[in-house]
Amino acid sequence: MAEIKIAFINESTDVSDADVANLVPALQKQVRGDFAPAWGVDADLRFVPRGENPKPGEWWVVILDNADQAGVLGYHDVTMEGLPLGKVFARTTRLDGGQWTVTASHELLEMLGDPEINLIVFVQDGNQPTGRLYAYEVCDACEDDSFGYMVDGNLVSDFVYPSWFESFRKTNSTRFDHQTEHHQTVGTAQGRVHRVL
Repeated sequence: MAEIKIAFINESTDVSDADVANLVPALQKQVRGDFAPAWGVDADLRFVPRGENPKPGEWWVVILDNADQAGVLGYHDVTMEGLPLGKVFARTTRLDGGQWTVTASHELLEMLGDPEINLIVFVQDGNQPTGRLYAYEVCDACEDDSFGYMVDGNLVSDFVYPSWFESFRKTNSTRFDHQTEHHQTVGTAQGRVHRVL
């Protein structure tokens, strides 16, 4: 049993409750088997059927139809209670040519990696006092569906490992993302170039 509990709520007319209920066990397997060993963060996931409410203290991932902001397929935020909230725009994702399951996986993992959306990485330019700031977004560098992988018949998002944010790491010196074995890693956060096929 993990300390973090996450409720998946379907408010979409583009995706059925059965589709969401089918995805949740695959995402549970991804979180527990792939993400938690790399990041040290685990969670218990559950589908909340229509007409039922999430339990107090649960984080939410809500499947919706259309984006409420221009140019986004999903994002994570916080509820009025201050708890993490992921929004997945299923129809917007489909119309953009993507899989809503990848967007759901992406937002779930990024919520787990940075629940309050306040973590950044500072990469210093050599010995200079200046540098660049990067948001602690664990899926953005490899978010394209083509980098995803299958879990129990569901396409899910790839994600980077903590090493990707470590500026001292050299290209191909370690595993930078979960799918490294299938793609050549060509850079880390400081280069913002992640992979080539």
